[in-house]
Amino acid sequence: MRKLADGVWQLGGFPPNAINIYLVEDVLVDAGSRHARRRILRELGTTSLRAHVLTHAHPDHQGSSHFVCNHYGVPLWVGEGDHDAAERPELIVERQPDHPLNRMSYRHWAGPGHKVDRVLREGDEVAGFRVLHVPGHSAGHIALWREDDRVLILGDVVNNIDTLTGIPGLHEPKAFFTPDPAANRRSARRLGELEPRLVLFGHGAPLRDTAKFVAFCSSLA
Repeated sequence: MRKLADGVWQLGGFPPNAINIYLVEDVLVDAGSRHARRRILRELGTTSLRAHVLTHAHPDHQGSSHFVCNHYGVPLWVGEGDHDAAERPELIVERQPDHPLNRMSYRHWAGPGHKVDRVLREGDEVAGFRVLHVPGHSAGHIALWREDDRVLILGDVVNNIDTLTGIPGLHEPKAFFTPDPAANRRSARRLGELEPRLVLFGHGAPLRDTAKFVAFCSSLA
């Protein structure tokens, strides 16, 4: 694991920064696809967990959630609007645009559903971070914001890599992965207004260039 800020680590993976998983104090944020189990076990080692949080219930984030919660004996916390899909993953593909990549990712990456123990809402606290409701890429998408050092964990509201080509750079999530692109742009503009010093993405490398992130988000009409 790589330490990125006080109490915040990024789990390693291959390719690096492709599908990110974070540890915030003793809370695991996202869990990759269902093939990420060994990676999670290897990276966490003897680390104890208190809870597991999803930024959103998509196959590349919830795939190993059931395993994590069972193996570590921890509760699952998911944003309001995605909690039912975390429990019943068949809802994921129903809610995404009808596109072959969504059907493929569901077949190959989605994991079993798992009972949600805590539904997260705007303003809730998770390991020193405040929950922000940022819908668009999914109905119940959340971000985590720590104001004292301006660290933002934003899931897939913005990507720092082209998720098809692997080329680094700031991008909106692909429209065919996103049920409501207009709402997602509003969420991105809201996050840009926070002027974070460190941005941690679901896909792509961490970003410490505040001006670049703010300019990108404000450009989304």
